[in-house]
Amino acid sequence: MINQTTPKTKKRTVKGFSVDIPFVLTLVCLLVFGLMMVYSTDLDASLRMKQDPGYIFQRQLMWIALGLAVMIFLTFFDYHNFEKLVVIFAAVVVGLLFIVLIRNEVQFNSSRALFNGSVQPGELAKVAVILYLSVWLSKRNYEQLADFKSGLISLLIILAAVAALIFFQPDISASITILALGIMMFYLGGGSWKHILLLGGIGGVIGLLAIRFYTTGRVRVAEYLQGLQDPNLGSYHIRRTFESVIKGGIFGVGLGKANTKFTGLPLPHTDSIFAVLAEETGLFGSFILIGLYILLIWRGFKIAQKAPDRLGSLMAFGLTGWIVIEALLNIAVIVGLFPFAGNTLPFISSGGSSMVTNLAAVGIILNIARQGEGLKIQERSQTSATVDLRRRDWRRSVSGADRYGKAG
Repeated sequence: MINQTTPKTKKRTVKGFSVDIPFVLTLVCLLVFGLMMVYSTDLDASLRMKQDPGYIFQRQLMWIALGLAVMIFLTFFDYHNFEKLVVIFAAVVVGLLFIVLIRNEVQFNSSRALFNGSVQPGELAKVAVILYLSVWLSKRNYEQLADFKSGLISLLIILAAVAALIFFQPDISASITILALGIMMFYLGGGSWKHILLLGGIGGVIGLLAIRFYTTGRVRVAEYLQGLQDPNLGSYHIRRTFESVIKGGIFGVGLGKANTKFTGLPLPHTDSIFAVLAEETGLFGSFILIGLYILLIWRGFKIAQKAPDRLGSLMAFGLTGWIVIEALLNIAVIVGLFPFAGNTLPFISSGGSSMVTNLAAVGIILNIARQGEGLKIQERSQTSATVDLRRRDWRRSVSGADRYGKAG
């Protein structure tokens, strides 16, 4: 439950420069951590791609530079502008998903990326869903969300359309992530518990059906269940990640000294990078990384609590929650708590789409933080109105004018 004071102001302009220092420092630490691990995995991964040593590391530097440029731009780009732009952004993403789907059917391909693997529309879709639902939910009160047709059915149509396009690429993990994000956003937006539970049940049934009729998903779940009974019966991927974690011990074998990345560990620079980190830095380094994620999440949620309005709160909570889901899924897979899903580790794994979208999310969160701090400084009069993310009517006891003088 989150309470915040809603002052009377019509200003959106934030003067000067303000930034959430702990949030930014945590991000820098994660990026440095990630660069160290990508550099460590670069040699073998680059040679497997028939590229010169340093190829993957150099590309990662390029993606980080691009991502930071996008982040800085969005830090100073008023997030309220997404109310006008989000439909266009969502339409472009859906168009890209259609292109991937049609291209795969025509070429008998199963690639999820465009432009020689540089752009994965599935990653863009996750951000698009969060931004679109933030705007959509911010314009609806409790009564509208509680209505079966305008609340649950409308949300299901949005989620089903995007998740289906991603599922048939095929990318079952990203489609499940989309559904999870939708349920999370509906909860944060004030959806009724009955509809939230129903939505979760529908998502669960769809997931089971997808696994039942999708060969790869069925095999992954079967291997996961076998691995729970006996790790030696798990998939090759899981057995190798276990080997990495066990070899790392408490303090690891040393940076750059892991050998599983040279002896067949699948995707050491992307999906399995946490396994390499665990081998080289041990439990000590693994817990430091997890601690950095916890700090980033804490600051992200604090920013959401102090957001100027409902839209900002939903965006900040949604984008931070997305980072949480991605990190949890990746780490859970590596330690055998979840079937192999293919989610990257935010800010750590090598990859263009994931890095740029993650940093774009950070830029939006920082803009929300700037506006929250800017309004706190600018405001001269305040009301005692309370915004609550889990109460009725947006879970909001405010009627009348909002922060920008619009009718409530």
